[in-house]
Amino acid sequence: MKLVEDFLDASRFVQIRRDIHAHPELGFDEHRTSEIVAGLLGEWGIEVHRGIAGTGVVGVLKSGKGKRAIGLRADMDALPLNELNTFAHRSTHDGRMHACGHDGHTTMLLAAAWHLSRTRNFDGTVNFVFQPAEEMGKAGARKMIDEGLFERFPCDAIFGLHNFSLGRVGAFALNGGAFMASSNTFKVTMRGKGTHASMPHTGVDPIAPLLALATALQGLVPKIIPSTERALLAVTQIQGSVAPNIIPDEAWLGGTVRTFSVEALDRIEQRLRGLAVHIAQSHECEADIFFRRASPPVINHPAEARFAADVMREIVGDDMVDDQFPGVLTAEDFAHMLLARPGCYAFIGNGGGDHRLPGHGEGACILHNASYDFNDTIIPVGASYFVRLTERWLGGK
Repeated sequence: MKLVEDFLDASRFVQIRRDIHAHPELGFDEHRTSEIVAGLLGEWGIEVHRGIAGTGVVGVLKSGKGKRAIGLRADMDALPLNELNTFAHRSTHDGRMHACGHDGHTTMLLAAAWHLSRTRNFDGTVNFVFQPAEEMGKAGARKMIDEGLFERFPCDAIFGLHNFSLGRVGAFALNGGAFMASSNTFKVTMRGKGTHASMPHTGVDPIAPLLALATALQGLVPKIIPSTERALLAVTQIQGSVAPNIIPDEAWLGGTVRTFSVEALDRIEQRLRGLAVHIAQSHECEADIFFRRASPPVINHPAEARFAADVMREIVGDDMVDDQFPGVLTAEDFAHMLLARPGCYAFIGNGGGDHRLPGHGEGACILHNASYDFNDTIIPVGASYFVRLTERWLGGK
């Protein structure tokens, strides 16, 4: 199959991508981006629905009399990060940056929508889902679902792509099971009785139990999770007194937990709570425990993953598709969509090092890095995947 770049002016979509990059918007505030998406879809004769989960947009394109429907999803939000790049399309807003490539994801899906609106080589319905608020645990996917996404726009299956540092630009990676981890945060506050550090006997020190808990938590996972199952608990925050000579009334620690199964997450949360209470009591303190399950694991459906891999091979060849890619401990709220409908999430290679382009830093391919930028050369590859996925799923030629 020819790539989309063979029959579209790829430079137009590069321009769209760079414009979105220069004007990043945070979750549930993607008003300008949504206007661009809705305007282009309408221009191409695609039925447009706005305001789903606030700034979400869904484009609906029908062809023939087929009853089957496919969903294609892209995320639109940026990160609260100061961009270090110096190229012309760098962020125009301090403290906001497209450091995860959602500008590219949006553009790949727009390019696919443009092509499909012209060719209509399918029999059924394709729903282009442009999602807000994937980042920072805001769960825009879940909000779209709660607001009736799949009732209003039925999908037999849903598919998505995310750029990733795969090394080979334009390569694909996926698997037919646990692909990305759940994302969860915790905070434990130890409450004691503050006093001057020179008179510790007059107070109840919350720092000692906090440090004991931190040590216990860092070694917790290998004690309760089998070595055949990957999981992670990291203590990443500790806060005590604001002064060096004061024992505070309270101190807290926080961090993240990542698992590929709900069962493992249940065990970790239960043990964390038990340790916090026990250690606090042994130091005559009280423990307040907050545990938030932000996003479930991304579990691909085997049949849809096999289907997606076949399409990828048609696009880029066998040697550019890894369909046994090991799951990664990063997280994605596309997980909520895969709980609601069959489907597959996959990676597309953005590169494995510095793009070697003017204005790019050493973190050009590293997600959530202040020098990151989406690799425009993969826009036609990702768009081609979405196009052919639709044509094959809905019975195109």
